[in-house]
Amino acid sequence: MAVTAACLAVDAGNSKTDVAVVGGDGTVLGRARGGGFQPPAVGVGAALDALAATVARAARAAGCDSGSGAPFADDVTACLANADLPREERELADAVRARGWGRETHVLNDTFALLRAGLPDDAADGHGVAVVCGAGINCVGRDGGGRTHRFPAVGRLSGDWGGGGGLADEAVWHAARAADGRGDRTALAEALPAHFGLRSMGALIEAFHLGDLPPARRLEAAPLLFAVAADGDPVARSLVRRQADEVVALAGVTLEALALTDRPTPVVLGGGILTAGHALLDGWVRDGLAARAPHAVPHVVTAPPVLGAALLGLDRAGAPRAAYARLRAA
Repeated sequence: MAVTAACLAVDAGNSKTDVAVVGGDGTVLGRARGGGFQPPAVGVGAALDALAATVARAARAAGCDSGSGAPFADDVTACLANADLPREERELADAVRARGWGRETHVLNDTFALLRAGLPDDAADGHGVAVVCGAGINCVGRDGGGRTHRFPAVGRLSGDWGGGGGLADEAVWHAARAADGRGDRTALAEALPAHFGLRSMGALIEAFHLGDLPPARRLEAAPLLFAVAADGDPVARSLVRRQADEVVALAGVTLEALALTDRPTPVVLGGGILTAGHALLDGWVRDGLAARAPHAVPHVVTAPPVLGAALLGLDRAGAPRAAYARLRAA
C-alpha cells in the first residue's frame, strides 16, 4: 500500500498508550488509545502485539492498512516506557521496525515525548529538561547541540524515589507504623482504611495481602496523601516535600550536566502527579528550582505526550510552521 501519512506517532506509557497518524500538513488523520506498554511484565512480543492492535485502530481511522506489511507512514516515532537503557532502546527499535509500519523507525524513552511537547516549535536549538512524575518518575534533557542527559530510571535499583506508585507505598507504610505505634502519628492511619471502606489499617493490610483488594488499587493512596498533606498533616507533608526535592534534584543534575544553568531553560513538568494541581508540591518544586537553577523556567504540560512524538516526526519531515500549529490545535 502506498504511504499515506507523514508520521505514525506513539506514546506508550506504563498505564496507557496513545497512537496518532499524522499527515505532512499536521492534520491528525486517525488516533486510538490502548492499554499500558510493559515489556518487562509480559515480554517484548506480547507488548508489541498489544501495541499493534492500537496502531491498527488508528490506521483504520486514517484509512490506512497497518497489516499489509507495506509501510503506511514515512516516519515512525515511538516514545516508549521501559525503553530506559540503550540496549532496551535498540531491542525495542528492532521489534517496532519489524512490524513494517514506516519507512524509518525511531524509538525513544517516553519522557522525550513530554520534553518535545513542552518546547516551542520555533526555538533555535530546542534545549530543555523534562521531568515526568506519574506512576513512576524520570527525567531527560538536551542541550540543543546534540547532547542529551538521562537516568537509568529502572526503579529503586537505579536510585529512583517517588511517583504515584512510590508515594502510595510510602503512605501505606507510614500509616501502618502509626497504627501499631512504631511510627509518628498521622491522619493517614484513619484516612486510608476509610477510603477503602475498612475499619482499620490492620484490615487494610489484610485486604491487600490476601488479595481482597487488587494491588493496582494501592495507587489510590497517592491522591489521598496529597489531600491529607493539604490539611496540614506533618507526615504527609514530609512525603510531598521529599517528592518536590526529587523533582528538583533530577532537573538540577540534568541542567548542570548539560551546562544549562546559566541560560534561560525550559523545565517541562508532566505526568499525573505534576499536572494534578497540588499546590504544596507545585510551590515547593518552583521554589526549589529557583534556588538551585535560577534561570530555569518551569511550566506544566497537560497536552497528551503523543503530541510530542508527532512533533518529533514533523521535525524530521521539515514540516512548515503551519503544520505545527495545526497539530497542536488538534
